[in-house]
Amino acid sequence: MTSLKTTSESPFKSDNTASNKCGVTLMNNQVGAVVAEVMSGLDNVTVTPLPSMIRVDATGRMDFVYDDISEALGQEPGYYDAAEFEENMSTHYGRMVHLDDRTIMFANPEDAAEYIGFDLSATE
Repeated sequence: MTSLKTTSESPFKSDNTASNKCGVTLMNNQVGAVVAEVMSGLDNVTVTPLPSMIRVDATGRMDFVYDDISEALGQEPGYYDAAEFEENMSTHYGRMVHLDDRTIMFANPEDAAEYIGFDLSATE
């Protein structure tokens, strides 16, 4: 007879070590599919299509270059921008930095320091 007080080990464990990963979840629609296709061409990026969303994960850093995405969408340069990116993205992890020509995702906040005005020098 099995005791009801014993429990099995959970397959869901927390891991507080740095993963060196960053990523976004895009809507699984026409625009999201094109963005994911563009991003899948990068060596450090993994794209995972799911029924209602598309995961785009990277090691270290990834750049969503707006004009590359505009071209893939069959649009003029400048069509795809930060507003279009935000409209199609539902979640993200890592540090996100919007520039005029791209959105950059960083796995480590220290790598984004120069873009966000974060001073990495030690203070006493």
